[in-house]
Amino acid sequence: MNLPGITLHIPGSGSLVLHTLLLDYNGTLAKDGIPVPGVMERLDALSSLLSIEVITADTFGSVQAVFQNTPVNVHLIEKENQDRAKLRRLHELGATGTAAMGNGVNDRLMLANAAFSVGILGDEGASFATLQVSKIVVRHICDGLDLLLHPLRCAATLRN
Repeated sequence: MNLPGITLHIPGSGSLVLHTLLLDYNGTLAKDGIPVPGVMERLDALSSLLSIEVITADTFGSVQAVFQNTPVNVHLIEKENQDRAKLRRLHELGATGTAAMGNGVNDRLMLANAAFSVGILGDEGASFATLQVSKIVVRHICDGLDLLLHPLRCAATLRN
């Protein structure tokens, strides 16, 4: 299925066309292995525009059940070298057309190399190193997902 994608128009920087959304799970989309309220509805809305993938070592063992019967793909990684595994997956998906969101140290490389990246503060906080490489930092995952649902919101923050 060919999805339409999302175009971010950034004044002074041109346009960015996104086709994929790569998301960390625990600490970003979920708290204690359970999706944060509002996340599933937003992912459902975004799934008509973007290919969505959750990448995780699945600390709580819940991710497969959560995304069963949804359009979200789950990519499981080993507990070691998660930062490299996430970066590798980003490149497999195509970094130039991918938005990424995360909060942990293991998300830093993924966010630094994605075409568009959002650092999520959330209830668990966020790694300062990860926030430094993010294009935008938001206080809650729903705010980050809403940036893609309402792309004009990015213009004021990212324009030069």
